[in-house]
Amino acid sequence: MKAVVWQAPGTVNLQEVPDPRVQQSTDAIVRLTMSAICGTDLHMIRGTFPGMAEGTVLGHEGVGVVEEVGSGVRAFQRGDRVVVPSTIACGTCSYCRAGYTAQCDTANPNGPLAGTAIFGGPEPTGGFAGMQAGYVRVPFANANLVALPDSIIDEQAIVISDVLPTGWFGARLAEVGTGDTVAVFGCGPVGQLAIASAWYQGAGRVLAVDSVAGRLETARRQHAEPVNFTSEDPVAMLRELTGGIGPDRVIDAVGVDAYPQDEGSRTEQSQASGGGTLAWGHGTLPSQAARWAVQAVAKAGTLGVIGVYPPTFESWPIGSAMNKNLTVHMGNCNHRPLMPRLVDLVASGVLDPSVILERQEPVTDAVQAYQAFDQREPGWIKVALEGLT
Repeated sequence: MKAVVWQAPGTVNLQEVPDPRVQQSTDAIVRLTMSAICGTDLHMIRGTFPGMAEGTVLGHEGVGVVEEVGSGVRAFQRGDRVVVPSTIACGTCSYCRAGYTAQCDTANPNGPLAGTAIFGGPEPTGGFAGMQAGYVRVPFANANLVALPDSIIDEQAIVISDVLPTGWFGARLAEVGTGDTVAVFGCGPVGQLAIASAWYQGAGRVLAVDSVAGRLETARRQHAEPVNFTSEDPVAMLRELTGGIGPDRVIDAVGVDAYPQDEGSRTEQSQASGGGTLAWGHGTLPSQAARWAVQAVAKAGTLGVIGVYPPTFESWPIGSAMNKNLTVHMGNCNHRPLMPRLVDLVASGVLDPSVILERQEPVTDAVQAYQAFDQREPGWIKVALEGLT
């Protein structure tokens, strides 16, 4: 089959790879009808999230049809239409059963302390082939696949695979409640859905911080108040807009690929990337969004961090956060337990996450799509890739 394959920082191509096969009795093979490009994929291509192995099939978002199941798969059969969670869980261990599926003890073959298992990620995340391909092997299929009703189209379902649950998770981590003023740093696809989730979870006002005009306009269309950090100091403006207090809740949807107003720090950048090669339009000050978020939030406020920071990153402003009595929640999204409710919300018309899909591209044009997405060109907030099969 054809797949989008990572070769080295800055090098990705479309090539033939072996078709996946059932390896364990609980595996399923899914024929992918749609995948997507995520900002997390860009972290890996840029080299700001290290640990990638040459030849890894990229992509952790997928929608498709079950083609084959192992003998231990009871909940699904050939022909079922499904969405695949980005993170992989066994469904059996104590963490999965408590809803912390991103911290599954079993899914990551590197061991229970290795952390989140994810499709198409660095070797420490398990080495699982990703979903920018014709087919994907889904381990622990009984726990990981989520059935789709006919009323949900692929363009909606692909957003449920990762970015909608992650945005929703970010609003929950920030403890958004009725009447809260919420600031979202980063208005890419996850940030846009964090804005939508904050509104749904009761926010009274939402402020959106970014530097890309198209992203800020998309946020404005959601009735968030845009703040452009290239033309105004974001911390000062957030305080001005909130009567000098700062927002009650802040969501960091940026992570390691942050861009400062001035020059970045090569030392911090090198430390965050593990000293590896950097490519494309990588960020220049990994701690920038975190520092702004901590500075901007009100005293005794709450910060939810869903932007991706690799284990090599150690420059988080803990002192400033402590001295403001902040509550900080962070982590990889526990996709699987959130998805059934989000499927229902989309199916009922309460949410339509497909509005952030500004591009649909054939997988054969994936490399060009990656480059345009990396350069944050207008109309490239979220990119879906049509199936190869």
